[in-house]
Amino acid sequence: MSSADGTEDDDLVFKALAAPIRRRMLDALREAPRTTGELCACFPELDRTTVLQHLKVLERAVLVIGRREGRERHLTLAPLPIKRIHDRWIGEYARAAVQLLDDLDRG
Repeated sequence: MSSADGTEDDDLVFKALAAPIRRRMLDALREAPRTTGELCACFPELDRTTVLQHLKVLERAVLVIGRREGRERHLTLAPLPIKRIHDRWIGEYARAAVQLLDDLDRG
């Protein structure tokens, strides 16, 4: 699944982040780790199956990690894929924009 340069992993992260509901799920997990049931309760407008389908996309992108404790499944946010996206894409583009503004200011 993972390529040497990480592009396949990045594709999974971008796909996962593309849906507003999945971003809201990450926000809920950023506030605190939750069980699957607690996460489902955060989205009363969705049925459990829909929440679980979105959760599967987040887990495939390794944005969420689930672990079993007895009958419960505990979910935590895994921020490293987002940091990787930031470092590779956002950080580089921000630096280029700052450099461009600096060049314009000097010119």
